[in-house]
Amino acid sequence: MGEGEEAGTRMDEVFEEDSDEDEVVPVASEEEPPTLEEPVPAGNRLPAGLYVVGTPIGNLGDITLRALEALKAVHAVLTEDTRHTGILLARYGIRVHLLSCHKFNEASRVDEIVSRIHSGQALALVTNAGMPAVSDPGSRVVAGCRRAGCLVSVLPGPSAVTAAIAMSGLGFGNGFIFEGFLPRKSGGRRRRLEALAAAETPVVLYESPFRLMALLAEVGLVFGPDRQLFVGRELTKKFEEGRTGTAAELISAYQGRTVKGELTIVIASRD
Repeated sequence: MGEGEEAGTRMDEVFEEDSDEDEVVPVASEEEPPTLEEPVPAGNRLPAGLYVVGTPIGNLGDITLRALEALKAVHAVLTEDTRHTGILLARYGIRVHLLSCHKFNEASRVDEIVSRIHSGQALALVTNAGMPAVSDPGSRVVAGCRRAGCLVSVLPGPSAVTAAIAMSGLGFGNGFIFEGFLPRKSGGRRRRLEALAAAETPVVLYESPFRLMALLAEVGLVFGPDRQLFVGRELTKKFEEGRTGTAAELISAYQGRTVKGELTIVIASRD
């Protein structure tokens, strides 16, 4: 898997607890920590605005050159977890002020963010993995900035959704439906699956490993016993795994196993 397999470079080896504190990114814990760069001179800053930056979904080597350049050239980075993002930035020797911006404080941050941009600051918005404002926080910040007339620019990056579609072989170029996480309660989950069962394009879901078996059983009942599924686990990481089969076949494959890691599920379209 390249650089993402080396010690200290995978995003699955991070702190679990979020931080509400703003901070300057520390050096990640490594045997030979990188030398952090000094803050970017004012003349090299990006124009004032919000820069929505995609970050790796597992393998730190997947970050784009453009994303790295932007993260070096902003006044501050809005991040879902300052310590998690700190590992990525320290890996590439980037020193920048971090501001916490997660689902619990995002709405209360909007006015401050707009004020910072209007005062001339360039701010990057990142989440723990992938693109902000899709399944992760960020939509309120983006909407607030657009309403206030601020520049909003996107720097696309890795996505578990498109990675799973590509790896599954179930896409066939006719689009897909991204559902994200289904409701946790069985009644609400069943209703959503029933609404999706007639889709003429593949359906992409995120799921916790703790609910995988229950989801597979429900998909088998709602979509039928012959519908093909793909389960992508730990995509781009050292223990990446992809399995394709019917719901019953996948249940048999995972039976008795302790399933770990993040899961992206693709349900094939109706024939």
